[in-house]
Amino acid sequence: MARNILILGASYGSLLATKLLMAGHNVTLVCRNKTAELINRDGTEVRIKLRDEATHRAIFSRDLPGRLDATTPANVDLSRYDLVGLAMQEPQYTNHTIRVLMIKIAEAKLPCLSIMNMPPLPYLKRIPALAKMDLEEAYTNARVWERFKPGLVSLCSPDPQAFRPPEAAPNVLHVGLPTNFKAAAFAEESHNILLRELEADVDAVRLDGQDVPVKLKVFDSLFVPLAKWSMLLTGNYRCITLHEPQSIRDAVHDDLELSQSIYQHVDAIARRLGADPKDQVPFEKYAKAAESLLKPSSAARAVANGAPFIERVDLLVKLISHELGVPNDEIDHTVQIVDQKLNEKIVEGGSGAL
Repeated sequence: MARNILILGASYGSLLATKLLMAGHNVTLVCRNKTAELINRDGTEVRIKLRDEATHRAIFSRDLPGRLDATTPANVDLSRYDLVGLAMQEPQYTNHTIRVLMIKIAEAKLPCLSIMNMPPLPYLKRIPALAKMDLEEAYTNARVWERFKPGLVSLCSPDPQAFRPPEAAPNVLHVGLPTNFKAAAFAEESHNILLRELEADVDAVRLDGQDVPVKLKVFDSLFVPLAKWSMLLTGNYRCITLHEPQSIRDAVHDDLELSQSIYQHVDAIARRLGADPKDQVPFEKYAKAAESLLKPSSAARAVANGAPFIERVDLLVKLISHELGVPNDEIDHTVQIVDQKLNEKIVEGGSGAL
C-alpha cells in the first residue's frame, strides 16, 4: 500500500524522498515557493553511486513509481499524510510559517521522524537520563518543540553525506557517502509497523537489477542515532576554525590520536546515558570513512557563508557532559570557536538564509 509522507526540507530531504519514491510511496516536500515550483515542474535529481560502479547515477523522481509534489508551509494539508519527516536544519524551524506548520503537526498528532543532526527536544525527553536536563540553550528556539508529545517523535541518524552541487539547480542533490539512515523506533507499535513497512520496501528496491545504497534501518534502541554525535564532534564541528574552514578529512586526520580521544569521550557520554557499545560505530570505521570526506561540513560552510545560526550539537554535547560531571577541554574549545565565529557574523550583520 502506498503511504503518503510529508518531508520538511527539499535539499537533504530529497534523498529520503527518492528512496521512498523508488519503493512506490508518495512524498510531498515542503520548501520555498520558487523551489516548489521548480520541483513540481521538473521533479528532483539525486546523484548516487551504486556498489562497484565508478560514476554516479542520476535518479530522477519523474521516472519513479511513487508520486512527488512540493508545496510551501502555508499550503500543507495534513489530513493527507501518514508520517512527517523533519529534514530542515534546526534553526530553520524558527521561521514563522514553519513554526505555524509545526504547531499544526503537533496538534494533528502525526508521527514525526527527524533526520536532523540536532535531535528534537521531545526525542531527548524519551531518554530518562536527559529528560530533566536543561538543554534548551543549545536550540535556536526551544519553544518550537513544546507542543510535541515525546512518543510521537523519533530520530533517524543522517549518516549519508550529501550536498547540493554549487553549479546545479536547487532540485539536485549529490550523495558523497551513501551510508544508511538509522532510525529509532517510536513509542507506539502502530507507528513502528509503518516504519518497518517503509524499511522493508526501501530494502527491496532494485535499479537495473542492482541493490541501491542508502537504506532505512529501524532499531529498537533510542541510542543508535546518537552514534552520530561522536562523528559530529570529532569531524564536522572541528571543520570550523578561526580562519578558513577545513575538510572533515583534515579535521579528523591532522591529529588522529586527538580525534580518537574526542570520539571515545563522546561515545562514553552516550554510554553514560544508556547506550550499549553495539549501538556505536568504532572509531576506526569512522576514520576510514572520513578519508573520503574532502569538503568542509555543512555547518562549517554555513558559518563561512555568513549564517548567524547553525545546528549546535556541539553545544548540546557540552551541556550534557557538564551535567554528567564529565566535561572535556577539547569539546569546550570547539564550542568556544563556534561561538566566536557565529558572534562575528552577528556583529558583521550576517544573515543566514532559511
